[in-house]
Amino acid sequence: MEKPQILLLTHGGWGKALTESLKMIMGSVDFVHEIPLLPEVTFAEYYAMVDEYAAGMPEKSLIFTDVFGGTTTNAGAKIGRERNIKVVSGLNAPLMIEACTQIQYTGDCNFDVVLQQGQSSIIDVISEVTKSMGKKES
Repeated sequence: MEKPQILLLTHGGWGKALTESLKMIMGSVDFVHEIPLLPEVTFAEYYAMVDEYAAGMPEKSLIFTDVFGGTTTNAGAKIGRERNIKVVSGLNAPLMIEACTQIQYTGDCNFDVVLQQGQSSIIDVISEVTKSMGKKES
């Protein structure tokens, strides 16, 4: 079975910068690919690029998008439904680390665990630090 892939759909290409940062933490993540949405690209053009790439993605691959309701997510959602690929909006580093760790070390990806990690990674830092120090917030 071919290793799952992660397709990042981001405005302006910030997924590339996130991937470069991820390489600092994990090493090679050659199964991550990004298709940036640039200002001069229409929805139809973007959709065609994403659809062409997604056609070759193996089973259990994922699409991560940056902004819910934006062009990247709309294209990802349409393609995800058509090709039975799971799509997550709200791209962040912990989400990427979880998915990449699973793929890198097991060759598989548990979507529910990845989704949970992404959802639980949003933290009120001051509140958490204050709690850990045993102090009340002011």
